[in-house]
Amino acid sequence: MASPSGSANGGIIGKSNKTSFGKSTVTAHTSSGTKTLQPGTRIVQAGIVAGGASGGSDQGGGGGAGGLRIINCISLSSNSVPITVGAGGTAKGDGSNSIIVGQSGSILSTGGGGQTSPGGSGGGAYTTSSVGSGNAGSFSPPEGNNGGTGGITPSIRQAGGGGGGAGAVGGNSGGPVGPPGTGSGIGGTGGAGLDITPTFGPGLPNSGVYAGGGGGAAGGPSTSAGSGGTGGGGAGAINTGNGTAGTANTGGGGGSAGNPPAPSAGAGGSGIVVVKELNKASGVWSMQSQMSALQQGTWPNGAISLGQVFDYLVIAGGGGGGSRNGPGSAQSAGGGGAGGYRNSFSSETSGGGGSSEASLTLDSVIVYNVEVGGGGAGATANATNGTVGTNSVLSTITSNGGGYGGAGSTGCNNQAGGPGGSGGGAGGGGGETLTPLSGGSGTTNQGFAGGSITGTDIGSAGGGGAGAVGASVSSSGNGANGGAGLASSITGSSVSRAGGAGGGAGAANTIGAGQNGGGNGGNNCGAATSGSNNTGGGGGGGGGGNGGSGTIIVRAPSARTFTVTPGTNSTSTHPGGDKIATFTVTGTLTVS
Repeated sequence: MASPSGSANGGIIGKSNKTSFGKSTVTAHTSSGTKTLQPGTRIVQAGIVAGGASGGSDQGGGGGAGGLRIINCISLSSNSVPITVGAGGTAKGDGSNSIIVGQSGSILSTGGGGQTSPGGSGGGAYTTSSVGSGNAGSFSPPEGNNGGTGGITPSIRQAGGGGGGAGAVGGNSGGPVGPPGTGSGIGGTGGAGLDITPTFGPGLPNSGVYAGGGGGAAGGPSTSAGSGGTGGGGAGAINTGNGTAGTANTGGGGGSAGNPPAPSAGAGGSGIVVVKELNKASGVWSMQSQMSALQQGTWPNGAISLGQVFDYLVIAGGGGGGSRNGPGSAQSAGGGGAGGYRNSFSSETSGGGGSSEASLTLDSVIVYNVEVGGGGAGATANATNGTVGTNSVLSTITSNGGGYGGAGSTGCNNQAGGPGGSGGGAGGGGGETLTPLSGGSGTTNQGFAGGSITGTDIGSAGGGGAGAVGASVSSSGNGANGGAGLASSITGSSVSRAGGAGGGAGAANTIGAGQNGGGNGGNNCGAATSGSNNTGGGGGGGGGGNGGSGTIIVRAPSARTFTVTPGTNSTSTHPGGDKIATFTVTGTLTVS
């Protein structure tokens, strides 16, 4: 039946009522603090602009703009949200990050890079090389661009390149100049910023245009300096002038100073955080409006509790192997430990002999930051330890990076393995009597310890794995094997990962073998090998064996949909219908 107004009720019980999604209030935050939003706000859209960098000095490059990111869906646990507005850089310094804290943690944009330095956008150069690179946070889409190049050679006066902006790279300078006072070099313009009013509407400070790069200084008194990029970038100086500061609360880069004596570089502009509250109207809602609100993330309380659990496999980066001596000498040094291994799938276990962990509850309409840990670097200098792997993080689940392999002896100075998700193996010797050393400890419910050493004329111990302790060694010149990893069928196929690396061997003796993604040890006949990427395997001992990067896999019931960024990560469907998201690099996960 038609309603009294002549329009369909769309499922409303009672009188006809026109529904709306209410006001999406936009607020520009120019200082740090905890901001109280409208009651009931649980999802916001944010434009995050970091502080711009200061310009360079002595006819140098312009400062890079602060990173600019638009995050479309940030879930909040309450209507109070901590916000940090990044400061602009001074005295050739970088800008500071801007941050908004959502339910899943901090979301940031990176401060601009000073002269030749990386940042949200990179600083301009004073030579033809060494420009600052942009998008230092490795975000997708990128948060900024590279700076421009400067003059031809550093031995003569030159013009500086422009700092990168959020919308364009910094401009290159006009080339070399002659002797002092006869310059012909033109400073590079700052890269253009971006207009965010299509997303957040009119009425914003600086007309909504932010993150322009700073201009490079001119190469002489009769030439032109680079102008600042649109979006608050400061202009470069001419002759002995001072660089112009970036505009406050734009994230603009500062302009470069001219020729001494004592000119001042332009400071970078402070950042800004623009928040759009995705709210809803009160009153009676039709079923159609409810469904639209759910799809758009504007229904009360924002996040939708799915009432279902999700399984995960979270593996950190493996530890790097240790070293002893360079090529031509005995290579006894401990293998790196595997990255921490945490698993909730089916009846499978976590590392270190731990039980299967509780599944994870994820809400829809939330963008989760997913961090995939990198492998630790293998040692290449004489008698040095490797480095630990990097943690992997999914929501509240953190796996610890693998422990480093211990250094081999040069004069009885061998080292124990380092602690981590799984521990690194202890370093060995070359015929001398050594103090017994233990392997690094593993982390509970993540991995096992590395192997230990005793005796004389020994090789080195293997790194621990998710499934077993690294092998120890005594009175032998051979390297010991790494500890075994664990197999998981979370993707539908059984794959073994997170194995420890083999220890290096003295002279031409037998090397230790890596397990399930762990690298092999080295000896005089060959270098150590690195752990396999996206397995969390440790790096082989004996010099140069890097740990393998980690991975994160999430499995959901068939009714769910995963969206991942960047495109390097992937989604798939299990033959049984379950949805799978596989992360090989840091990115984001959205559940719907």
